[in-house]
Parts: sequence; structure tokens; C-alpha cells
Amino acid sequence: MSTNSSFSAPATSPAVPLAGELWGGFAAMLVALPSSIAYGVAVYALLGTEFIGHGVRTGIVGAMVLGIVATVFGGAPRVISAPCAPAGAVLASLAGGLLAAPGAAPAPAQIVALLLLLALMSGALQMLYGLGGGGRLIKYIPYPVVSGYLSAVGVLIFLSQLPKFLGVSAAHLRAPAQWSGPALIVGVVTVAGVLLGPRLTRAVPATILGLLAGLLAYFATAWFRPELLMLTNNKLIIGPVGGDGGIFAGMTQVWPALAGLHFSDLRLLVMPALTLSVLLSVDTLKTCVVVDSLTRSRHDSNRTLIGQGAGNLASALVGGMPGAGTMGATMVSVESGGRTRWSGIFEGGFVLLAALLLGNWIAWVPVAALAGILLVVAIRMFDWGSFQLLRQRSTVLDFAVIATVVIVAVTTNLMAASGAGVGLAMLLFIREQIRGSVIRRKVAGNRISSTQHRLPAQQALLEQHGAQTVVCELQGSLFFGTTDQLRTELEADLKQCRWLILDLRRVQSMDYTAAHLFRQFEMTLAERGGGVVFSRLPARRDLQEYFTQVGTLKGHAGLRKFETLDDALQWAEDQILAELGSAHPYGETPLELMAFDLCREFTADQTLAALAACAEARSFTAGQVIFQAGTPSDELYLIRRGVVRIVLPLGGSNYHNLASFGRGDFFGEIAFLDRGVRTANAIATTPVDLFVISRARFDEASRTHPLIGVKVFARLARTLALRLRHSDRELRTFYDV
Repeated sequence: MSTNSSFSAPATSPAVPLAGELWGGFAAMLVALPSSIAYGVAVYALLGTEFIGHGVRTGIVGAMVLGIVATVFGGAPRVISAPCAPAGAVLASLAGGLLAAPGAAPAPAQIVALLLLLALMSGALQMLYGLGGGGRLIKYIPYPVVSGYLSAVGVLIFLSQLPKFLGVSAAHLRAPAQWSGPALIVGVVTVAGVLLGPRLTRAVPATILGLLAGLLAYFATAWFRPELLMLTNNKLIIGPVGGDGGIFAGMTQVWPALAGLHFSDLRLLVMPALTLSVLLSVDTLKTCVVVDSLTRSRHDSNRTLIGQGAGNLASALVGGMPGAGTMGATMVSVESGGRTRWSGIFEGGFVLLAALLLGNWIAWVPVAALAGILLVVAIRMFDWGSFQLLRQRSTVLDFAVIATVVIVAVTTNLMAASGAGVGLAMLLFIREQIRGSVIRRKVAGNRISSTQHRLPAQQALLEQHGAQTVVCELQGSLFFGTTDQLRTELEADLKQCRWLILDLRRVQSMDYTAAHLFRQFEMTLAERGGGVVFSRLPARRDLQEYFTQVGTLKGHAGLRKFETLDDALQWAEDQILAELGSAHPYGETPLELMAFDLCREFTADQTLAALAACAEARSFTAGQVIFQAGTPSDELYLIRRGVVRIVLPLGGSNYHNLASFGRGDFFGEIAFLDRGVRTANAIATTPVDLFVISRARFDEASRTHPLIGVKVFARLARTLALRLRHSDRELRTFYDV
């Protein structure tokens, strides 16, 4: 995602006509406004019927302000923001908890102020998430936790709206005789309108059709029940909105209420604010991802959170509901032609226009109709597909996470569910780490070798005794949740091997439990004269420092560290060969020509003398370059004493080690055979004595003594074939083929 935090004024793309933006904004208003009113009523009706009008006002103001502010400053131009279900559920949960608190419950006016403060804190946190780059992190919350939250919100909304749907208080919910017939009729008709409306027409949003159906049902019932036509003291309708000041009365009256709060109130709202900010952020980003996939666009996650936070702050400051980027209003806007920020601005403008023109009519909206709309929303929010997770054993834990969050939310509150969600997210992380093996590859030392070329006799010994070394490439996180797995998978190897090479290049993190396990490995192997060898410690500085801090490499003779896996493997091979008495089979004196395996078939006759005449003795100091890549050459090099390393230059001072050759071996055979240019550099690792045979001299000697060419080329072919077979076997082992 782009991290550009600059804000630009909304502009209409030349390719998108303004009419499309107008229709997109209008359609979004038709979806967002009824839902916003319903969420506001759902929250503030808990404080008493006299606060229903206040709830309507907060919903309308929230839809208007969020639609404009969040769109202008956000990073997703097509997304429409409005009050939403998570906001309604968290605010209602807090209000209900305050009313049910032991002792003296706060006054309703104080609860209203606390709800506004909660919205302010949530908006501020969202802006901090965006400014701190949290847009990417929030998206990594495990889906089972998110699903549990949303399902819990759906259950809470359903339970809170069911009494309004039936026209009774929560205490009489189980007494069908107390249910209100008119309310039940209106609610059922509204639900039917929402569900069946799309089958009749898609030109009008389903919520509008349902609301109109509910209104018609209400007035049809009032034909037989004239008392339903009373505007005041009628619990089945919203009633007058905004008092004498109209629908926007009290927009500035929230400031004195906020000023009357205390610091202790902030502490009370910390957890609810965190819960609300995360839920609104996740809901918004989820909508953004869906819109991106449908429109082939890309949103700015961090800027989106900043815009949402600014919108919620602005909404709370004028007494509106908080909200998020909503799926329904956004999709309707896009389908109607909305493509830029203007669609959101027009949505906010149409909300204002509708409130001014229809303010008096809003009073006649049945509460049961709004409850019916929210019941449908609640049912759709519940993740019914989660029950499919019970079919497979591997996904039962995911279902348990969802169920736990829902149960905790219903039995306690959403704030407690947020804590459970965080804990379960950690559990899911540990589960995923444990399910995947921390061992990426494991191979015995007799099936893999270092780039140090050994003489045939040495290679035979390593193939026979190389199993004393085990190479293990680790990956992922080494912590208390994976150490037992690592111990179990290496248990059999630790009983047989002497040297355990641990390649840590792909390790992302480790804890003290893993460091302690490494010491246990070292103690076990030390009993057989071996130890643990580390190679390629992670490049991350924090891991290197951690190794030093916990003392993993200090004071333990059996623990060693090498920069590369090849160096570690070569060191282990040298230990095995030294114990077998084959580390230096020819002593330290320079070899004569007939001691080389390449010349073993020659006798001390004229052919050997002729071959010796082709050979030139040369010496190199440690670090001296013998030849470089790209230079023409036709020489074959026989190592009389010392070690030569063949490296591939990668640019600058970087090299890749290809092979190392020691005493009695040869190198440079490719250019000797094809008279081409060198493909790598040859560097003397130690002081080196060589026999150098040029192809020109060799061809001249071969014309006089033809057996020289036959025997040398046959020996070269046999040696190269053995090297290729060895490389092929290692590649098959490396790639598990």
C-alpha cells in the first residue's frame, strides 16, 4: 500500500460524468440513512424512550459528517462511510453496562457524554493507527477472531432489537401475551420487504423498500387502531426529533457535557475505545479490499484509517455516531456510478437535504420497522459458514475461537471479548507455528559434502563415516511452542551423530527456551566428543545480539559458529578425516608428479619424463590470485601443496565459493580441455605450490608420445564423471528428488 500521507481535494475524473457521482451519492444515502437512524435508536433507546429522538439525530449527523469528512481525507475514494453495526454494538454494550453497574448508575445525560467521549477516543486511536503505519498490521488479525467479533456483534444486535421488534420490554420477552400486535405486524412486514424487495426491483435499495413496507403496515394497522396516530407518548414510533430546535438541535451542546467529564472517565473507556477502534478499522479495511477487487483499484490503508479517524472525531464533536466504511452503501454507490470522492460528499449532502425535508416525517417511523432492518443485518452478520469448520478436525480450533469470542461477548460484553480475541490470536499464532515443521531440511553428512574437493580415498572415508555429521536447516520461529517438536525430530539423530550442524539462515526469531535446548544438544554430543555447529546466523541484528546476550556461544567448547554452511561442513569433514588419520595423507612436503592420481598410470619411463617436461613449477602466497574470470587460458593446475579456492565474483568485493581443492588434486581442467576463458577466480587460500601444464606443451608432447594424451584425457574424463555423479547425488538429496 502506498504510504503517501498528503491529502488532495476531491476531483472528478474526466472519464466519470458528474451525474454518476450524483446518482452514486443519492443511492448510498438511501442505504446509509435508514441504517444509521436504526443504529442510533438501538443505542440511545436504552436510556429511555425520551432519548429515541436523540438517537435519530446522532445517526443522521453521523451519516452526514462521516460521508463527507472520511471520504475527503481517506485513502479509498469509492468507500462510503456511515454509522455501522460494530459501532452500535459497542456503544450499546457500554451504555447497558453502565446502566447495570452495581451501585448508583450514572445519569442518562452523563452516559450520553461518555458515549461521545468514547467516539472521540476511538477516532483519535484510528488516526494514530494510520500515522503509525498500523493500516497493514490490523489486516493481519486472524480471520477467526474477526469472524467471532462480527458474529458477536450480530448476536448482540439481534438480542437488543428483538424486544423492539415485539413491542415489549426485555423483561416481558418470554410472555407472548404481552407482545404488541401492531409492532409484530410492522416488524414482520419490514423484514419481508427487506428480504423480498430485491426480487421485485433492484432500482430501490432493500432497506428503503422494507422501511416503506413497514410504514404502510403501520398506517394500515392504525386504520383499525386510531390510537396509533398519536405523535406524542407513542412508544411504537420514533416521535418528535430534536425538540424545539429541530433535528439538528444539540449539535453544539455536547461540548459542555464533554467538559464535565473527569480523568477517571478516560480510564473507564480505554478498553472500549481500543475495541471500537479496532473493529471499525477492520470493518473499513475489509470493505476497501472488496471494493479493490471489484474495481481493480488500490486503496491506501494508512490514509484510510486517518480519514476514518478524522471522520469519527468530527462526527463526535457535533454529536454524531461513529462509523466505518460500510459495504452496503459503498456497493450501491459503485453500481450507481460513484467512482470518486464526490460520491461520498454527495451522500453527506443528500443526508442533510433529507433531514431538512423529511425531518417531521421521520417522527412517524415505527421503531419495530427499524428493529426489523437491524434484525436482518444481525442475521447476515453472523458467520453461519463457520459451522462448516466442525466437519474437519484440523479446523475445529478455528471454530472454537469464533465460538469463544461470541460466548464471551454475549455473557459479559464486547470489551471482555476483545481481551479473549487477543489471547486467542496468540493461540492461533502458536498453533500455526507448531503445525509447520521448524526443520526445513535434514540430511546426513554422507549424502552431502562441502565444496572442498577430496581425494578419492578421502571421499570414500567420508561416505563411510560421514553419518557422524547431521546437517539441519531450521526455519520460522524457535520458541517454547516449537522446541519440543525440534527435540523430537532430532532425538534419533542425536543418539548416533557426533556433529550437529544447525543452519539458522531462515530463522526469524528465537527465545531462551530454544537457546537452552541448544545447550542440551551440546551436552549430549559432548559425551561422544562432538558438539553443535552453527552456520549462517540470521542477518537480523536483534537475533545476533540475542545469541550473545543469552550466552549461547560463550563458554561452551562444543558450540561453534561459522559464516557459511560450507565452512561448517568442511570443518566437520576435517574433524572426521583427522580422527581417521587421513587429513594429510602425503605429509607437508610438496608432491612429485608421479604422486598425483592423475599420473598414477604412468611409469618412470619416457612418457613420464615427457609429461614432466610439460609441467612448470609455480608458487603462490596466501591470498594471491592464480587466475581470474574472463581471462583466456589453456593451463591445468596440479596442487603439490596448499589449498586453492575457486570463487565466482558477484560484483564489488562479494564472491560465491564454488569449490576448494587441496593437496594431490587438480583444477582448471575446463579451460585446458576447450581452450576457452576462465569462468571463475582461483585464489590461494594458503601458500601453494603447483605444477602447471599448458595445453600447447601437452599437445606437442602427445605428438611424440601418443599414450600421454590417451591416459591423461581418460583420467580427466573419469575424474570429471565422478565429480558430476557426486554433484548429481547431492542435488537430488538437496531437492528431495
